[in-house]
Amino acid sequence: MPAQRITATYRIETAYPLDEAVETMAGEQSTGTFVRLPGETDEMRALYGAHVERLTELETVEAPSLPGAGVPKGAGDRPVWRRAEVVLSWSPDNFGVSLPNLVATVAGNLFELRPFSGLRLLDIGLPEAFAEKYPGPRFGVAGTRRLAGVERRPLIGTIVKPSVGMGPEATAELVRVLCDAGIDFIKDDELQADGPHCPFEARARAVMRVIDACAERTGRKVMFAFNITGDLDEMRRRHDLVVELGGTCVMASLNSVGVVGMVELGRFSQLPIHAHRNGWGYLSRAPELGWSYVAWQKIWRLAGADHMHVNGLQNKFCEPDESVIASARACLTPMFEGKPCTVMPVFSSGQSARQAAGTYAALGSADLIFAAGGGIMGHPDGPAAGVGALRDAWEAALAS
Repeated sequence: MPAQRITATYRIETAYPLDEAVETMAGEQSTGTFVRLPGETDEMRALYGAHVERLTELETVEAPSLPGAGVPKGAGDRPVWRRAEVVLSWSPDNFGVSLPNLVATVAGNLFELRPFSGLRLLDIGLPEAFAEKYPGPRFGVAGTRRLAGVERRPLIGTIVKPSVGMGPEATAELVRVLCDAGIDFIKDDELQADGPHCPFEARARAVMRVIDACAERTGRKVMFAFNITGDLDEMRRRHDLVVELGGTCVMASLNSVGVVGMVELGRFSQLPIHAHRNGWGYLSRAPELGWSYVAWQKIWRLAGADHMHVNGLQNKFCEPDESVIASARACLTPMFEGKPCTVMPVFSSGQSARQAAGTYAALGSADLIFAAGGGIMGHPDGPAAGVGALRDAWEAALAS
């Protein structure tokens, strides 16, 4: 297929003839609607209509995966629900080189179409023009390692716990303990932003005093991802404060700030952006609906994320290990020839020293942040022992 076209790969489920159902998808997301319109000429369809590049029939199922799906006339009492994989393509002339409008095209009204009892976006392919307009992460793996002073092994990290409830000075005291223990990376919990009990500015100043004092003693500055999630002006002010204080990382919740928020943050940020995926479950948990992480992470990489959460092995959530590893590999896979645009995957969610060996064996790379909240904070001998246990586990994994 022409390299300059935008492509999207889907898994679909429908009781309609596959050709008919797929043409409905193509029309809905380009020139057409549910009926052929007088102004929709053959020339217009050829230039701007979505093309069906490939259609591969898969298995059949006895019942629809999702409610509300229609059945064609004449299907009888026992319709056949077919699954298939389909690749659609669009001309970039439809909407230009625009991430927000890309999302509206490849993941818009498709999910509501009545002929489908299942529709999941599996992957996206983009022309080089997107890499030219959206250069992607400024720091990525190499820049993160440089600022954190960590080579060869993963960054050992943690999350401030309890997530909320501590004030600025209590947070700073916990950070002091972790810095003294030799931690590489600490992040705000996504629930901690700028509440009255722990205002952002007071927290940032208290935490950076501790980090700077530790750096003076050790010659190495711990990376702290301050959660700057908010309105655009709020994010800019908070980012600028972290820069002023000598911080080395900011954090934003992707689903909260949206594509435009992340694009703007990526443009003005002078620091690595730690991108949190909270809310990911509502986009992915139904197996036959929503997004695959492989497709979803490409949007945020282009927008400027430097780190992206991928869950973790044997995690506290519902995601299987093979999905976690596929997500991490996607983050480390270049999107464009000669322009890697790769990000550092962040393993978290119920992680401890026991997952280190399995993570390294499955991923085959040490380019990651390994963040353990309870695995460090809940260690029976205290946070310092938790940090030491993780470091030892990863050293053993890398040596095996």
